Amino acid sequence: MEGLMMDYPLTTTTILEYGNRAFHHKRVISHLPDGTRHEYSFGDLYRRCKQLANALANTLGIEPGDMVGTFAWNHYQHLELYYGIPGIGAVCHTINIRLSPQQTEFIINHSEDKVIFVDATLVPLLEKIAPQLETVEKYIIVNAASGFQTTLSNTMHYEALLENQSEDFTWPQLDENEACGMCYTSGTTGLPKGVLYSHRSTYLHASTILSPNAANCSNQDVMLLIVPQFHVMAWGFPYMCVLAGADMVMPSLHLQPEALIRILQEEKVTKANGVPTIWLGVYEAMKKNPPKERLALEEYLVGGSALPASLIEGFERDFGIRGVQAWGMTETSPLGTVARIQPKHASMNQKEQLTIRAKQGIEFPGIEMRIVKDDGTIAPRDGKTMGELQVKGAWVLRSYFKTMNKEQFTEDGWFKTGDVSTIDMDGYMHITDRTKDLIKSGGEWISSVALESALMSHPKIREAAVIAIPDDTWSERPLACIVLTNENEKVSKEEMMEFLSRDFVKYQIPEHYVFIAQVPRTSVGKFDKKEIRRLYAEGKLA
Repeated sequence: MEGLMMDYPLTTTTILEYGNRAFHHKRVISHLPDGTRHEYSFGDLYRRCKQLANALANTLGIEPGDMVGTFAWNHYQHLELYYGIPGIGAVCHTINIRLSPQQTEFIINHSEDKVIFVDATLVPLLEKIAPQLETVEKYIIVNAASGFQTTLSNTMHYEALLENQSEDFTWPQLDENEACGMCYTSGTTGLPKGVLYSHRSTYLHASTILSPNAANCSNQDVMLLIVPQFHVMAWGFPYMCVLAGADMVMPSLHLQPEALIRILQEEKVTKANGVPTIWLGVYEAMKKNPPKERLALEEYLVGGSALPASLIEGFERDFGIRGVQAWGMTETSPLGTVARIQPKHASMNQKEQLTIRAKQGIEFPGIEMRIVKDDGTIAPRDGKTMGELQVKGAWVLRSYFKTMNKEQFTEDGWFKTGDVSTIDMDGYMHITDRTKDLIKSGGEWISSVALESALMSHPKIREAAVIAIPDDTWSERPLACIVLTNENEKVSKEEMMEFLSRDFVKYQIPEHYVFIAQVPRTSVGKFDKKEIRRLYAEGKLA
């Protein structure tokens, strides 16, 4: 027997309509690439999204199911594309601006983008590959200064496209299971793979992550969206903020620590997101030049890689700002867990609480997790037994775009993440490593993530990445790549080994250390272990 409830579609258009009805006065603030500040309301966003919808359908000839690419920074125009494109039944394909030309070419051809909206500052990146792009019919230039010129053919400026378009548009009736957006994985282990999000998955993800146990976002907040809009739909925050009625601050290309601190101060930001490397830079800059007035920032949500306990502790001790660890993947829309302590932890000391907060956390409602051991059995939730993390849920992919990749899914429908993890009795998941990053030395496993976190708690170390290098005796041994806080200081191998001996047994401690200026990054700001392994593949440390 079916329930007698309305069939109310969970779509991105539903989000936009709600935001306009309930929070039309709330703000979208953009610090644009040219340094100017732009501010308008959710009501203005709504009207311009309708103008964009008319332009897409009537001027550009975009039809339901068409792929429309965006190659842009975080700003209000990109936000309009997030709603206008899926609103007419097309797919908003956010293209990672930091991939190689070869990967970008592959992605655009593989997705069959019909039109690409591109920031003027990023046009040179597309000019290099435009002759190889097989399906792109037109380029729409965003934020172009007067006199802007390009070798791209069939171009039009964004504001000219919207000019004279009607604000009257009737959204088509969309099936909530239709595609609304797509993002490709960063391709660190082969060609990038497309993850195609549905309206339903996007709505459920956004409505869940605004909750107190997750991002804890409300109409009282001013949210700084540092995570790029080209990366997993900016973690769903552009949808979440409209549902929550939170003011949005978009920094575009102004991502250096000093610029972010200035934006945090000027806009009185209360919450923000970003990868750990961003917040490490902000913390170091604030330590060198403390703000004259305490920031309004209450907490920052971190994902992408592990948030070091030392950074959580330092930010809270020195500036009263909480760090909150989350976890997710492109394949999980992306957020799947968050680590917040509960009343039962109140009696613990600070170090014990930090241990919990540095874990990846508890799954959200709508997400299920399990740990599978090497023998295929399900691991107990004891916080000790390691295995591969597998997930399923309302916003987890069931297949890649145009690609089967059956080996990443179990027969009973779980997605294999490749993360080696534990889950404790309270449900807190802790990633100990990626399967490809584990170090097997003399038959024993060593966690590179645990070593990195410990090394970054050393007062003289800013960043650390650990990989496996060949060893004649033990097969593999860990190599620690170190970035010092002060390049003029020296840290000896013996000092490092003694420091690590507090938390690790002898076989786990690296004997090999190299000092570098910066840890290589992936396109989304994570440590690029693939590049480090390439540099030291043969164990050549000189």
